[in-house]
Amino acid sequence: MNANIVLSLENITKKYPGVVALNNVSIEFLEGEVHALLGENGAGKSTLIKAVAGAIPIDGGSIHVGGQTYHQMTPHLSRSLGIEVIYQEFNLVPPMSVAENIFLGDRVNEKRLVDYAAMNAKASEIFQQFDVALDPTSRVEDLSPAQQQIVEIAKAVSKKVKILIMDEPSAPLSVAEVEHMFAIIQQLKQKGVTIIYISHRLEEVFRISDRVSVMRDGRYVATRLTQETNRKELISLMVGRELKEVYPSRTVIPTETVLQVKNLSGNGDRDISFSVKKGEILGISGLVGAGRTELAMLLYGAAQIESGEIWVNGKLAHIRSPQDAIRHRIGLLTEDRKGKGLFLEMGVRWNISFPIIRRLSKRGVLDFQTENEIAEKFTRRMNIKTPSLEQRVINLSGGNQQKVVLAKSLAAESDILIFDEPTRGIDVGAKQEIYQLMRELSDHGIAILMISSEMEELLGMSDRIIVLCEGKLAGEVQKEQFSQDYILDLASGTH
Repeated sequence: MNANIVLSLENITKKYPGVVALNNVSIEFLEGEVHALLGENGAGKSTLIKAVAGAIPIDGGSIHVGGQTYHQMTPHLSRSLGIEVIYQEFNLVPPMSVAENIFLGDRVNEKRLVDYAAMNAKASEIFQQFDVALDPTSRVEDLSPAQQQIVEIAKAVSKKVKILIMDEPSAPLSVAEVEHMFAIIQQLKQKGVTIIYISHRLEEVFRISDRVSVMRDGRYVATRLTQETNRKELISLMVGRELKEVYPSRTVIPTETVLQVKNLSGNGDRDISFSVKKGEILGISGLVGAGRTELAMLLYGAAQIESGEIWVNGKLAHIRSPQDAIRHRIGLLTEDRKGKGLFLEMGVRWNISFPIIRRLSKRGVLDFQTENEIAEKFTRRMNIKTPSLEQRVINLSGGNQQKVVLAKSLAAESDILIFDEPTRGIDVGAKQEIYQLMRELSDHGIAILMISSEMEELLGMSDRIIVLCEGKLAGEVQKEQFSQDYILDLASGTH
C-alpha cells in the first residue's frame, strides 16, 4: 500500500432489512488532502462515514488505517487511530463550557481532579492556532452555530486528529463564516491532516477540495481530480443522468397583486414595504442577520407586528398568529424543517394532515378516510418517496422531508407560500425536483416568497428580488437588473 494513503476502504458492505446501504464500496484517501464526498441523499455517504467512525458495524469488507487492517471498527478504536467526525448535528453538551466540551472524557494532567485552569489554557492554545477569539469558559449553548463548529474542530485537534470527516459543515454558516472555516481547513491540511468533506454545495467542492469521489445508490461511482472535472460531469455522475435544465423556465406572466406589505415593523425589521403578484416568485436576499427569516415570521404570525399592514387579495389581513396566516391561505416552509417544520417521529400521513385536522374533524371525530385520501393525493403530487403513509418522517431523505413540509402547506390550500432556504441540505437531484415543483405552483397561480442564501438559486428562480440590510429594505431588483455584484452591494449597504 502506498505510503501516502492514510485510509483505504475495500469492498465495504452494509445491509439493512430490504436495503443494501453500501454495496462493495472501495475508496482511498491521501495524507493531507481535502477529499470531497458527493452523492444524492440516500447515496450511502452518511452510512459510510458511520462505518469508518465505528458507529455501525459493517457486513463485509475491510478498513485499512496506518498499515493495519480492520474488519470492524468501534468508536474507541476509530478515535484511537486519529479519526474524528463532525456531524451535521453537533455532538456537544450545551450547558457545559467550551473547554469542558473539548476535553470531555480526557485527562489534561496527571491528577484525577479536574484542573480547570490547565483545561482553559489548552483550549486557548488551540484557538490561537486558528486565530479564533473564543472564551473557553463560555457555555456552548450561548454560542452561534459557527462558534459551536469551531469547538467541534478544537475537540478533534485536541485528540491529535489525523483524519477529520466533516458532514455538511457549511450548512449553518454565513458567507464570512464559511471563509473562516476554509482557512482553518487549509491550516489543518498543511499539518498533514486528511479532510473528508461531505457537501451538497458544488461551488464549495471546487473551492476547497483536491479530489472528489461520487457515490450513487450505495455504490462507489468514480473519483476525479477536482481541477480536472466540472460541475456538469459531477452532477451527471451523482444522478446517473444529465440534468438538462437546472432552473425551469416560466410559462405564465404574473399580473394580479395578491400580497401587499405596507411599512411593516417588528421582530427586528423596520418599515418594510413590497408587493407580490399571483404566480410570482419573489426572491428575498440579504446577508445573515439582515432580517429575512424575521420578516417571514411576521408574515406568518409567528412574531409580533409592531406597526404597518399586511393586505391579502386587496383586503386588510389581521395576522397575529400562524392560525391567522393559515386562515388567509399563507403557508410557511421553515428553514429548520427538522426542528420546526415536521413531527419527525410521526408518519407522513399525520404530518400532511395536521394543519387541517380541525377541518377533517366533526364533533371531535376525525374523518380517517378523507385524511387518507388527502395524504395520498399530495404524496403523489409531490412525488414523495416513501414505502407507506405511515413511514416516520425521520427516516426519509432531506429532499423528501422538504416535500412533506410543502405538502402540508398545499393541503391547507395556501395561495401564498413562504419558502425559507427551500433547498438547504438537499442534494442536486432533489433540488431540481423542488425547483420544478415551485415553478409548477407559480404557474398555477400560487405566489411564492423565496428566502435563499444561494445567489445562483435566487437569480435562477426569482422573477424579482428584494434585498434586506440590517432589518430594512435596501432595494428592489427587476429581472433585467439581476447581477450578483449589484445584489451583494445592496445587501452590504455599500450601494
